[in-house]
Amino acid sequence: MAAINVGREQVTRDPDRCDIPYYVAEFVEREVGTDLNCLRKLGKLIEELSENKKQLEEQVLTVSSEVPKRIQNALKSAEDSKKSLSQLLEEETVLFDSINSHLLTAQPWMEDLGVLISQIEEVERHLAYLKWISQIEELSDNIQQYLMTNNVPEAATTLASMAELDIKLQESSCSHLLTFVRSTVKFWHKILKDKLSSDFEEILTHLHWPFVGPPQSQVFGLAAPANVPEIYNNLETLFSQLLKLQTSDELLTKPKQLPEKYSLPPSPPIILPMQIMLNSLQKRFKYHFTGNRQTNILSKPEWYLTQALMWIGNHAKFLDDKIQPILDKAGSSVNARLEFSRALVMLILEKLAADIPCLLYDDNLFCHLVDEVLLFERELYATHGYLSSFPSCMHILSEETCFQRWLTVERKFALQKMDSILSSEAAWVSQYKDITDVDEMKVPDCAETFTTLLQVITDRYKNLPTASRKLQFLELQKDLVDDFRIRLTQVMKEETRASLAFRYCAILNAVNYIATVLADWADNVFFLELQQAALEVCADSNALSKLQLGQLACMESSVFDDMINLLERLKHDMLTRQVDHVFREVKDAAKLYKKERWLSLPSQAEQAVMSLSSTACPLLLTLRDRLLQLEQQLCYSLFKIFWQMLAEKVDMFIYQEVILANHFNEGGAAQLQFDMTRNLFPLFSHYCKRPENYFKHIKEACIILNLNVGSALLLKDALHSASENGTILDPNQPSATAVLNELGVYKLAQQDVEILLNLRTNWPNIGK
Repeated sequence: MAAINVGREQVTRDPDRCDIPYYVAEFVEREVGTDLNCLRKLGKLIEELSENKKQLEEQVLTVSSEVPKRIQNALKSAEDSKKSLSQLLEEETVLFDSINSHLLTAQPWMEDLGVLISQIEEVERHLAYLKWISQIEELSDNIQQYLMTNNVPEAATTLASMAELDIKLQESSCSHLLTFVRSTVKFWHKILKDKLSSDFEEILTHLHWPFVGPPQSQVFGLAAPANVPEIYNNLETLFSQLLKLQTSDELLTKPKQLPEKYSLPPSPPIILPMQIMLNSLQKRFKYHFTGNRQTNILSKPEWYLTQALMWIGNHAKFLDDKIQPILDKAGSSVNARLEFSRALVMLILEKLAADIPCLLYDDNLFCHLVDEVLLFERELYATHGYLSSFPSCMHILSEETCFQRWLTVERKFALQKMDSILSSEAAWVSQYKDITDVDEMKVPDCAETFTTLLQVITDRYKNLPTASRKLQFLELQKDLVDDFRIRLTQVMKEETRASLAFRYCAILNAVNYIATVLADWADNVFFLELQQAALEVCADSNALSKLQLGQLACMESSVFDDMINLLERLKHDMLTRQVDHVFREVKDAAKLYKKERWLSLPSQAEQAVMSLSSTACPLLLTLRDRLLQLEQQLCYSLFKIFWQMLAEKVDMFIYQEVILANHFNEGGAAQLQFDMTRNLFPLFSHYCKRPENYFKHIKEACIILNLNVGSALLLKDALHSASENGTILDPNQPSATAVLNELGVYKLAQQDVEILLNLRTNWPNIGK
């Protein structure tokens, strides 16, 4: 067995280097192993292996016999497919030859059939052409029959149908048919229009149209004819019939258009009956306001503008009461009064377009024309409800040459007005100085007049049709604000030596008022819309950074921000100069107070009554006088900033120059506290409820200096302990901040309090 084991160990696992393959050795090892009793299984094992070998041999024989049969079947199938393909190719060749032969045979038939089809299509076109002609002739005959029987309404309806046919044929290439239709429409349109127009004009004559007087004189009152109802019935009938001719009239009549440079919005033609009603007014307008008539004067644009407004007002009641119901009954969306106004406005636009080039370079005439046009527009919109979507005079003024001239003239007259404002004797005096409730802002006349000028400019350009034109005017306003700011700065520099004088304060009030007005305007809807328009322009031109665009988009900034910032800077500089001036006076007045013998003053117990230090009187008198003076001269918001800035400076001055520079006994500390709390602080009590909050250094220093000796010793020990402990946190030991807060000290730091404690001289010998 040892030999067997040795042999087993010598069997390699590599089948290429062993006589007995390793899998055989493994099989024997697995089935027999080291158990000698298992050798009895060898006979059975050999039988099983022999049986498996036999089965495998049979399978091999079976497979080797079937493979040749499959190959033969595959070859046979390939041969059959080849034969079928050859047969199909032969059939394809035969079919191809047959088709070619058939095509050659059918070619003459196809040519003959193509000719016949072309002839049929041509006949169909001729038939359709004749049908159109027949339809048009039928409509024409119907119109003729209706006119012969005096059935004008049906004739007008039929003409409208013919006009619709004309519109349908617009895309046709049959030029002769189009000419025939158009000429037929034109023929009957002229006949019907002439007949209806003459009848309509006759009715208008009976109604005393046009009305030259106010509405009260238009009513059939004193001499009302008996056939008034019949007249109004005829008016309605003829108006409705003329309305039916609107389609054909638009086909045949091209409305007069102004040049494209005026960029008028598209608008439909004036309805035909309204055109007829306006004929007499148009004739009157052209008679009086064209040519060499005495009423046609370039210096008097208000004559024709006022005349147009009078005509609109005189006819408004008749149009609303008599014409509008007719339009509503006919299903028309036209507003009679607006249609009438639109027609007259078009006359005005033609007149302006003709006159403006003649007076463009005469500043006075041009400015007067603009003023009158703006007044006309205001009344037209406010009184007569004219729509902003209609053509208006602002479109004429927006034409490039005219608009640039308008900007130039506006700037020129605004600058002249600013010169006169600032040179006026009352420039720095408030108009409402004697009215306390009104004069809260203490606005000098020059500032109020200037803001009124800006508001007037806004009112003049806010109805311009495009945002780009409005933005140009906005830039003009900003330039004017900047120019006025520079002028105020120049005047202010002349008054710098007298920074507390009335004129200097008036300039400061003016700066503050203009900045406040601009800030209010920034929230106005009109300027917010301009801000959005400016944002779109800047985004297209990349003129601003992404941050600036974001601020504009989210309304964090406004169109006036640059101007407001400059004005606020000027205001701050002027206030600072005033505070510095008063503070210098205060320091001069406090020289004796700084040298007070705080170390040797009697205690409170030694005095019957505490009184103000005599050396403090000049200081307090200076403060009182200047506060009263500036309260009267500055507006409330400015004065509030002024006294708060001054209080801060005085607080630091007394703390540093008086308190920290001296030592205090008990009487000195009490006297200091009395001077401050009973005299200095009350000076500011007129302006706030708790003035001591603006003198925190003084207030807290007085608290420390006036602590009784025991409390002062405890405080000194607590601060000393807190300093020694450093960053070590003792939950049982209160912090220095907590101790100071308990005494009412919040502003002063621990080191400051320790310094103040060292300024006290009233320490007991042992404690000290």
